[in-house]
Amino acid sequence: MTAQAVSDNLKGAVWMVAAMAGFAVEDMFLKAAVKHMPLGQALLAFGLIGMVFFAAMARRHGEAVVHPAAFSKPLLVRSGFEVTGRLFYSLAIALTPLSVASAILQATPLVVVAGAALFFGETVGWRRWSAIVVGFVGVLVILRPGLDGFSLMSLVTVVGLIGFAGRDLATRAAPMVLSNRQLGVYGLSMLALAGAVILAVTGGSVWPDATGAALVAAMSGFGIFAYFALTVAMRTGEIAAVTPFRYTRLVFAMIAGVLVFGERPDALTLLGSALIVGSGIYTLNRSRQARRRT
Repeated sequence: MTAQAVSDNLKGAVWMVAAMAGFAVEDMFLKAAVKHMPLGQALLAFGLIGMVFFAAMARRHGEAVVHPAAFSKPLLVRSGFEVTGRLFYSLAIALTPLSVASAILQATPLVVVAGAALFFGETVGWRRWSAIVVGFVGVLVILRPGLDGFSLMSLVTVVGLIGFAGRDLATRAAPMVLSNRQLGVYGLSMLALAGAVILAVTGGSVWPDATGAALVAAMSGFGIFAYFALTVAMRTGEIAAVTPFRYTRLVFAMIAGVLVFGERPDALTLLGSALIVGSGIYTLNRSRQARRRT
């Protein structure tokens, strides 16, 4: 590996860690904001702010905000999964401990690898399948079905996980003519749609007080930065070298949960988190080795 490649991987890793910190802080502000306004209203506001930002960025680069490719089948499928992921993960943040929701979400890369094998015909050996099974066992350890600590609300995070994994898989088939700025517009529009759906069902929109407005503004700012940093990270270093740093989001989320919301992850949550993260890193490393052999 050349010195330039090492430098790019290092820069990509730094941007990835920054992105995961941004997402964790975004989740923290969302959980705090729902104490001042309905969840749907907070998501709708964030989605609209993000749409305007990325639309302005797209126009600045001479790109069409509404590209014909946005109505292609892969993008429509991606949008459906995006709404599902955003909707249910946001519900999970609002209704369950932040550390638990974030821990379960870390299984997304494992679902993506399994989906790539099932739907795109990618070769996945027995070692990676074994690691995927271990990761799913980690999810079950956190959910603890049949035990006293089991909560049906935790299953909301699992549905959000499936939505995000489906979105990532559909992104692979998305037309390459679309820039990340345009995908940002469409992704945040789906967040706004998810918020509108929740608000239509629950109702109760309010005029936000100063604290609520500040929390939504902070959530939007950190969310936009995180999306931007993630884009830079994935374009700077090798995907296999940068992607494992996604798991730092769990660390930041647990710190926020403990310091801000007074959460105390128990032994089973920590054990399940370790199984998910360990199996995920192993799977990504095996994928990198397989690509090098090919």
